[in-house]
Amino acid sequence: MKAFTISRYTKEGSLELVDLPEPILKENEVLVEIHSAGINQLDAKIKAGEFKLLLPYKFPLILGHDVAGIIIKVGSKANRFKVGDEVFARPADFRIGTFAEYIAIHENDLALKPKNISMEQAASIPLVALTVWQAFVEKAKLKKGQKVFIQAGSGGVGTIAIQLAKHLGASVATTTSADNFELVKSLGADVAIDYKTQDFETILNDYDLVLNSQDGKTLEKSMRILKPDGKIISISGPPDPDFAIQINGKWFLKLVMRILSAGVRKRAKRLGVHFSFLFMRAHGEQLGQIAKLIESGVIRPIVDRVFPFEQTNEAMSYVEAGRAKGKVVIKVRK
Repeated sequence: MKAFTISRYTKEGSLELVDLPEPILKENEVLVEIHSAGINQLDAKIKAGEFKLLLPYKFPLILGHDVAGIIIKVGSKANRFKVGDEVFARPADFRIGTFAEYIAIHENDLALKPKNISMEQAASIPLVALTVWQAFVEKAKLKKGQKVFIQAGSGGVGTIAIQLAKHLGASVATTTSADNFELVKSLGADVAIDYKTQDFETILNDYDLVLNSQDGKTLEKSMRILKPDGKIISISGPPDPDFAIQINGKWFLKLVMRILSAGVRKRAKRLGVHFSFLFMRAHGEQLGQIAKLIESGVIRPIVDRVFPFEQTNEAMSYVEAGRAKGKVVIKVRK
């Protein structure tokens, strides 16, 4: 099969198109013929080596965390799906590799593709939607009437976060450029702030929850708009000790994360708010719940551009530029 790989961590280098053997199935896995794959900032960060301490991958490494395709083979103990099923998924860590023609995925990480969207749209959903679900439903337990601030509302995570927060009954504020006000308001944002000309800290106050996806300065400012006992969930770091426990990290990893997050946790405690880090995980059952919301029209995928498979490097560069509205997808099969 053809696949785009890296043989070492590199920020500037390109992915290499190579021929590799078709994946060998384990007993609880299915083989998916990939039709489309989503591209995420996480792919660029892993490529650059930013997560090598948390995720020590082996090389050559096929990147790619989002997939939509058709099952063509099932393992001997896989019984949740059958050959011919159209599915979508965020493969588990250390089992990623959607920038390819085929991938083996554990059946627990899969869900049936929503019937009312295309393969390209389906491939845009898993990582960002699971991130938002795990932040709002699992961690924050977001309730009707609460106020949530979602940074970068026109991005991949932001476009889904706005829709899920509104579905849960929250009031939503977000930052984006003025050119994207119409988009974020069409998704349900109640307050849109132009990050180029306005300071959200002077506009927002008394919020219950912040979904932080930006830098440390924005994280610190976001803490100050929260009400006492408010929560800030960061998907851009720094990782905290609870996350080290979640991934069964060794003692030195727990120590590193404690040191990395010490300043943020101290500021949060001083302000009387709660900080936590989220690194989303694969979860087929949650993805199935998200699929139902898509089929009922509660959530709609936002796809900025679709690139052909052979232009995967160009698609990566486009995502790294940070100006995509919604998600960028590569179409593996024409």
